[in-house]
Amino acid sequence: MSNDLTVLQATTSAMAQAMDVDPSVLVLGEDVGTAGGIFRATQGLQQRFGANRVIDTPLDEKGIAAHAIGMALYGLRPIVEIQFSGFIHDAFEQLMFCGAKYRWITGGEYTCPMVVRAPSFGGIKGGFWHSQSPESYFIHGGGMKVVVPSTPQDAYSLLLAAIVDPDPVLVLEAVPLYRTMSGPVVEDGVPGRIGEAEVVRSGTDVTIVTYGPPRHLAVRAAEEMAASDGYSIEVIDLRSLVPWDRETVSASVRRTGRLVVLHEAAQTLGFGAELAAAVQEHDFGYLHCPVQRVSGHDLPYGFSTGDEYYRPSIERVRAAVRRAMEFEF
Repeated sequence: MSNDLTVLQATTSAMAQAMDVDPSVLVLGEDVGTAGGIFRATQGLQQRFGANRVIDTPLDEKGIAAHAIGMALYGLRPIVEIQFSGFIHDAFEQLMFCGAKYRWITGGEYTCPMVVRAPSFGGIKGGFWHSQSPESYFIHGGGMKVVVPSTPQDAYSLLLAAIVDPDPVLVLEAVPLYRTMSGPVVEDGVPGRIGEAEVVRSGTDVTIVTYGPPRHLAVRAAEEMAASDGYSIEVIDLRSLVPWDRETVSASVRRTGRLVVLHEAAQTLGFGAELAAAVQEHDFGYLHCPVQRVSGHDLPYGFSTGDEYYRPSIERVRAAVRRAMEFEF
């Protein structure tokens, strides 16, 4: 039995169900209690579970992260809300040099089961501080799992998976999809699988690997180019960046021989660079052309009206596919 939910409603449902089942799960962050969070993702949770489990904090990302780490080390399962991922950098030291390292520095004696929910990505004309794609910072540091849901079902299932995981998990939530995307969600309380990609659309000519909001851009481009150019384009939504599903990507590239990587973050040292390098290393003999990258630009996100210039466009995706299809050695 499924219910039609928005991405935001699915996020709220996952937290509510986890808190209902496990009294060690709690939420803390700026305005998460009385106001229900800046996007109202936690609306109603404080009234249902009490102020001791849905905790309003000062405007202090570093302090929020530090307190959550302490709670996790003492047996709780905190869910931290960072209002926008553009403000997460103040907490970077606590998250990456403390929370993400306890399993390793204690030889597995201690773990740090905490979730950091970080609303991310452009598309709401939020300008520089409210449109970030910070995944590479946390991927490179080690010890932090990173998931990026882009559908209501994934928002629900991956958040549940993050909550029960024994290690820190960063959930990059797609702000532009919170209320604009809805779909069926099976609210069965069953966590998803971190590290498992989804083949959203099957194809034989080109593989597009993506995550987050560009998933929907890739599907649109694939459908339009199938009609206009006759190209058969496979679209893979990674859903999880640490760990990422190398097997699914490799199998697809070995079938199609062409790869386009698509993400909203800047190109240099973006996650697409790791995908391109891994495919070159493991699947080079199957490639018919160089790996194509479509990304944001290597500069700060535009102020307020820059969304349409910074974010990948369908025209850029089409151009990358054509470069891959028309390449000649």
